Amino acid sequence: EQVAARFDRDARERAASLLTGGGETGGHRLDRFVREGGFMVTTGQQPALLGGPLYVLFKAFTAVALARRMEEVLEQSVLPVFWVGSDDHDWNEARSTWLLDSENEAVELALPPREGPSPALHRIPLQGEAAMEGVLDTLLAALPESDFAARWRAVLQDSWGRSGITLAEGFAAQLEALTSDAGLFLVRSHDSRLREASRPLLQAELRSAAESEAELRERAEALEAAGYEAQVPIAPGATNVLLDGPESRDRILRQAEGGGLTLRGRDDLLSDDVLSGGSDGALTPNVLLRPVVEAHLFPTLAYVAGPGEVAYWAQLSPVFEWCGQSMPVVYPRASAVMGPLKVWELLQRYDITPDDLDQPQEPLIDHALAYVNRTTPLIETIASKRTNMIEELRALEAALRHKHPPAGDMAAALQRSAARYLDRIEAEILRADQQQVDTVSRHISRVKACFYPWRRPQERMYTVYSFLFSHGYPLMERLLNELDVRNETANRVVL
Repeated sequence: EQVAARFDRDARERAASLLTGGGETGGHRLDRFVREGGFMVTTGQQPALLGGPLYVLFKAFTAVALARRMEEVLEQSVLPVFWVGSDDHDWNEARSTWLLDSENEAVELALPPREGPSPALHRIPLQGEAAMEGVLDTLLAALPESDFAARWRAVLQDSWGRSGITLAEGFAAQLEALTSDAGLFLVRSHDSRLREASRPLLQAELRSAAESEAELRERAEALEAAGYEAQVPIAPGATNVLLDGPESRDRILRQAEGGGLTLRGRDDLLSDDVLSGGSDGALTPNVLLRPVVEAHLFPTLAYVAGPGEVAYWAQLSPVFEWCGQSMPVVYPRASAVMGPLKVWELLQRYDITPDDLDQPQEPLIDHALAYVNRTTPLIETIASKRTNMIEELRALEAALRHKHPPAGDMAAALQRSAARYLDRIEAEILRADQQQVDTVSRHISRVKACFYPWRRPQERMYTVYSFLFSHGYPLMERLLNELDVRNETANRVVL
């Protein structure tokens, strides 16, 4: 009701006009949204090369699934909307991604780094020195030929191969192509109409920057006092607004004396023309203010957030209160782990889960060798003797500790020493068959490369093209239909 009260038909028409995508039924659904006084489930991400890692899609599909569920419950239009943070300026973070190639090797795909301050991503064309063509050539050479390859080559060309394309627009175009059947809508944060609509809110934030800083600092201190870490530091004199200029995107600072507004490293004050949007620059929100701008422009019931976002949303209540808005529900995105059936079978063979792969290689090899050899006579004998020996040593320790504590300590040390020597004996036996050791090592390397490359979760490393060329568009349908958005652990997708 609070959200509905803030949005009349005109406000919803303005919100709908900012959206693209939505698939073949997008226009009809936007009309229904305006007509019925509908709502939105939102999520978002800054652009990244080739769409970034898998979790970007998981956020998008979680928003779609949650919007569908809310629409059923409310019997009212609820649109899933993805906020493309096209005014983000961290080029060196966005310029690379990783691919799992047809040889099960992790391959980095990257555009050249940039020195010094970077303009926003929507301002940087990818042709020429950015070498996008080379990235696409490397990607295509690393992936297998299949019945699906032609379609994905066309998507890649349409999204990333056009002259003058920016990283922000390539990201948005690809996301629209991958989610068209799911009905996801997109909004680009550098859209001039969006910026015009949000400017009054940003100007109001600049006028009350001192009060806003104090309230945010109080909230951060309260979280820290309760044992939590404030995810976004509250810097003295820094406002929640940035200036997106042709050469760089800079935080607007409040001067200690007089309260004038300036940029880092500069002494001159920002002019009224700049602050009113009459120059080449544009006012944009920082990470703490962006959710408020979104809720100001869109009737948002829920925001689908990644783990880091869930943490910093806990800091946002003062900003929402200052704007007179209610915070949307923060809903954790779904997570998933994908891999071919043969790789899942290797995990089962060695009694390993994807979460176990956060370990170094050698302990995993030891565990796998112990599991596959657990029924061999020598290993069974060691296991039996270990149990009996440790039980007897524990009994000895208990008997000694009551009457002679130092002797009890010696018995406890003997237990630990015996366990270590038994481990060494077992390891010596298990590693005696070098052929088996080599096979297990190869298999562990394969599952780690697929599920936990460089000891990082798959969803935070690989682009979806790692799997699309082999498994095609049905993979998109499976992710949408099989992701359990209520599941707090990673969904398992067997390809």
